Formats: sequence, C-alpha cells, structure tokens
Amino acid sequence: VQLQASGGGLVQAGGSLRLSCVASEGTFSSYVMGWFRQPPGKEREFVASITWRGGNTYYADSVKGRFTISRDNAKNTVYLQMNSLKPEDTAVYYCAAKGSYFTSADTIDYWGQGTLVTVSS
Repeated sequence: VQLQASGGGLVQAGGSLRLSCVASEGTFSSYVMGWFRQPPGKEREFVASITWRGGNTYYADSVKGRFTISRDNAKNTVYLQMNSLKPEDTAVYYCAAKGSYFTSADTIDYWGQGTLVTVSS
C-alpha cells in the first residue's frame, strides 16, 4: 500500500483544516487507517484511527471533540477534519495503515509521506 497525504498548510488558531490520505495498491478496506503527528523536536504521536468499515474510531485525548477521522472505501481515502486548531497542533501529520488495531507508531505497516500543519497564534 502506498499512501499519499495532503491538505496541510498554515492556519490561524481557531481555524480548520481537512487532511486527506489516498491509498494506492493493496485492498484499502482491509486496513485500519489512522493519523499520527510529530511536533517539532518531539516524537511521533498517535492522533486518531478508524476501523476497516468506519464503524469505530479512536482519538488521542488531546484532540477529542475537535478532530474527526472518517474514511471512504470507494475512494480509498481517509480524512482528518481538524477544527478549533491550537498552536500546539502544529506538527507534520502522517497517515498510517495497519491490518489490525493500533495506537503505537512502532507497529504500523505503512506510512504516508507527511503533510505539515502550522497553527499560528
């Protein structure tokens, strides 16, 4: 599976962005999809994940109520809608795919290339 993320950019605090990640090759619906982020100078951290048909979603406490993950299996795409953005959300965001549930970056099967989100105060 090859993953291509897009949608990052510069936004003011309180604003919104939607990230997209398109998968090519492989069977998209056989993967749990998710997003991680890596703030400047910090380790990569879990943001959100969504199960194969979208029936279950999981979020880091820091983004609950502000971010929404969704997927469209017909389009081989996973989305991350980010609302009420804060400066501390500034990071490179990576989409990820794995055949089973995950919250750790250590066990991911496939990574996208990352897209930078910068939130100004």
